Amino acid sequence: MRTGREEGFTYLGLLLIVAAMGGGFAAYGELASRSMQREKEAELLFVGEEYRRAIGSYYESSPAGHKRYPKSLEALLKDDRFAFNRRHLRKPYRDPLTGGELATIEAPEGGIMGVRTRSDAVPVKSGNFAQAQAEFEGAPRVSDWQFIYSPPTSPSGPVAAR
Repeated sequence: MRTGREEGFTYLGLLLIVAAMGGGFAAYGELASRSMQREKEAELLFVGEEYRRAIGSYYESSPAGHKRYPKSLEALLKDDRFAFNRRHLRKPYRDPLTGGELATIEAPEGGIMGVRTRSDAVPVKSGNFAQAQAEFEGAPRVSDWQFIYSPPTSPSGPVAAR
Protein backbone atom coordinates (compact mmCIF):
# COMPACT_ATOMS: atom_id res chain seq x y z
CA MET A 1 0.00 0.00 0.00
CA ARG A 2 1.37 3.45 -1.05
CA THR A 3 1.14 6.56 0.94
CA GLY A 4 0.25 9.99 -0.46
CA ARG A 5 3.85 11.09 -0.04
CA GLU A 6 5.20 8.46 -2.51
CA GLU A 7 2.68 9.50 -5.17
CA GLY A 8 3.83 13.12 -4.77
CA PHE A 9 7.43 12.14 -5.67
CA THR A 10 6.24 10.37 -8.82
CA TYR A 11 4.21 13.42 -9.81
CA LEU A 12 7.18 15.72 -9.14
CA GLY A 13 9.46 13.48 -11.22
CA LEU A 14 6.97 13.55 -14.08
CA LEU A 15 6.80 17.36 -13.91
CA LEU A 16 10.60 17.59 -14.06
CA ILE A 17 10.69 15.33 -17.14
CA VAL A 18 8.01 17.42 -18.90
CA ALA A 19 9.89 20.63 -18.04
CA ALA A 20 13.17 19.21 -19.40
CA MET A 21 11.44 18.11 -22.61
CA GLY A 22 9.92 21.59 -23.00
CA GLY A 23 13.35 23.18 -22.61
CA GLY A 24 14.78 20.80 -25.19
CA PHE A 25 12.03 21.59 -27.68
CA ALA A 26 12.53 25.33 -27.12
CA ALA A 27 16.27 25.00 -27.77
CA TYR A 28 15.58 22.98 -30.92
CA GLY A 29 13.10 25.63 -32.13
CA GLU A 30 15.66 28.39 -31.62
CA LEU A 31 18.29 26.38 -33.49
CA ALA A 32 15.91 25.70 -36.38
CA SER A 33 14.90 29.37 -36.53
CA ARG A 34 18.52 30.55 -36.68
CA SER A 35 19.27 27.96 -39.34
CA MET A 36 16.38 29.19 -41.49
CA GLN A 37 17.50 32.82 -41.03
CA ARG A 38 21.05 31.87 -42.03
CA GLU A 39 19.77 30.17 -45.21
CA LYS A 40 17.62 33.18 -46.12
CA GLU A 41 20.59 35.51 -45.62
CA ALA A 42 22.77 33.32 -47.85
CA GLU A 43 20.06 33.43 -50.53
CA LEU A 44 19.85 37.23 -50.15
CA LEU A 45 23.61 37.48 -50.72
CA PHE A 46 23.23 35.44 -53.92
CA VAL A 47 20.20 37.37 -55.18
CA GLY A 48 21.76 40.74 -54.36
CA GLU A 49 24.94 39.86 -56.22
CA GLU A 50 22.89 38.72 -59.23
CA TYR A 51 21.17 42.11 -59.32
CA ARG A 52 24.47 43.97 -58.82
CA ARG A 53 26.02 42.01 -61.69
CA ALA A 54 22.96 42.58 -63.93
CA ILE A 55 22.89 46.34 -63.23
CA GLY A 56 26.62 46.46 -64.01
CA SER A 57 26.07 44.57 -67.26
CA TYR A 58 23.28 46.98 -68.27
CA TYR A 59 25.39 50.02 -67.37
CA GLU A 60 28.53 48.79 -69.14
CA SER A 61 26.64 47.77 -72.31
CA SER A 62 25.48 51.37 -72.76
CA PRO A 63 27.24 53.24 -75.56
CA ALA A 64 30.47 54.96 -74.55
CA GLY A 65 29.83 58.45 -73.25
CA HIS A 66 26.15 57.67 -72.58
CA LYS A 67 26.41 55.27 -69.66
CA ARG A 68 23.18 55.01 -67.71
CA TYR A 69 21.48 52.83 -65.13
CA PRO A 70 18.27 50.91 -65.88
CA LYS A 71 15.03 52.81 -65.25
CA SER A 72 13.41 49.70 -63.74
CA LEU A 73 14.31 46.17 -62.72
CA GLU A 74 12.23 44.90 -65.64
CA ALA A 75 14.75 46.52 -68.01
CA LEU A 76 17.28 43.94 -66.77
CA LEU A 77 15.04 41.17 -68.11
CA LYS A 78 14.55 42.75 -71.54
CA ASP A 79 16.90 45.50 -72.62
CA ASP A 80 15.00 47.32 -75.36
CA ARG A 81 17.94 49.56 -76.29
CA PHE A 82 19.10 46.94 -78.78
CA ALA A 83 17.47 45.40 -81.86
CA PHE A 84 17.71 41.94 -80.32
CA ASN A 85 16.47 40.86 -76.90
CA ARG A 86 19.34 41.26 -74.45
CA ARG A 87 18.87 39.83 -70.97
CA HIS A 88 21.07 40.98 -68.13
CA LEU A 89 19.13 38.98 -65.53
CA ARG A 90 17.79 35.47 -66.08
CA LYS A 91 14.64 35.93 -63.99
CA PRO A 92 13.22 38.34 -61.42
CA TYR A 93 14.08 37.34 -57.87
CA ARG A 94 11.95 37.85 -54.77
CA ASP A 95 13.28 39.09 -51.47
CA PRO A 96 14.15 35.88 -49.57
CA LEU A 97 13.56 37.51 -46.17
CA THR A 98 10.18 39.13 -46.80
CA GLY A 99 8.91 37.19 -49.82
CA GLY A 100 8.07 40.50 -51.52
CA GLU A 101 9.84 42.83 -53.89
CA LEU A 102 13.36 44.04 -53.20
CA ALA A 103 13.70 47.76 -52.50
CA THR A 104 15.55 49.69 -55.19
CA ILE A 105 18.32 52.23 -54.65
CA GLU A 106 18.12 55.21 -56.95
CA ALA A 107 21.19 56.63 -58.69
CA PRO A 108 21.79 60.39 -58.34
CA GLU A 109 21.59 60.83 -62.11
CA GLY A 110 18.45 58.69 -62.38
CA GLY A 111 17.80 54.99 -62.76
CA ILE A 112 18.39 52.10 -60.39
CA MET A 113 21.93 51.53 -59.15
CA GLY A 114 21.21 48.81 -56.58
CA VAL A 115 18.82 46.77 -54.46
CA ARG A 116 18.35 45.92 -50.79
CA THR A 117 15.91 43.96 -48.65
CA ARG A 118 13.01 45.67 -46.88
CA SER A 119 13.57 43.54 -43.76
CA ASP A 120 14.90 45.27 -40.65
CA ALA A 121 15.91 42.01 -38.97
CA VAL A 122 19.21 41.74 -37.14
CA PRO A 123 21.52 39.61 -39.30
CA VAL A 124 22.86 36.28 -38.09
CA LYS A 125 25.91 36.67 -40.35
CA SER A 126 28.06 39.54 -39.15
CA GLY A 127 31.48 38.75 -40.61
CA ASN A 128 33.50 36.65 -43.02
CA PHE A 129 31.90 38.18 -46.13
CA ALA A 130 33.28 37.95 -49.65
CA GLN A 131 35.50 40.84 -50.75
CA ALA A 132 32.69 42.48 -52.78
CA GLN A 133 30.52 42.45 -49.64
CA ALA A 134 33.14 43.57 -47.11
CA GLU A 135 31.11 46.69 -46.28
CA PHE A 136 28.36 44.46 -44.83
CA GLU A 137 30.52 43.45 -41.84
CA GLY A 138 29.06 44.61 -38.57
CA ALA A 139 25.86 45.98 -40.15
CA PRO A 140 23.16 46.33 -37.47
CA ARG A 141 20.28 45.46 -39.86
CA VAL A 142 19.99 43.26 -42.94
CA SER A 143 18.49 46.25 -44.77
CA ASP A 144 21.93 47.87 -44.49
CA TRP A 145 23.24 45.26 -46.94
CA GLN A 146 23.00 47.34 -50.11
CA PHE A 147 23.96 45.71 -53.39
CA ILE A 148 25.05 48.77 -55.38
CA TYR A 149 26.87 48.79 -58.71
CA SER A 150 29.54 51.47 -58.81
CA PRO A 151 31.32 51.92 -62.13
CA PRO A 152 35.07 51.48 -61.96
CA THR A 153 36.93 54.77 -61.81
CA SER A 154 39.49 55.49 -64.46
CA PRO A 155 43.03 56.13 -63.29
CA SER A 156 43.91 59.80 -63.16
CA GLY A 157 46.88 61.13 -65.03
CA PRO A 158 48.78 59.76 -68.02
CA VAL A 159 49.33 56.04 -68.47
CA ALA A 160 52.93 55.05 -67.77
CA ALA A 161 54.87 53.67 -70.75
CA ARG A 162 56.35 50.20 -70.45
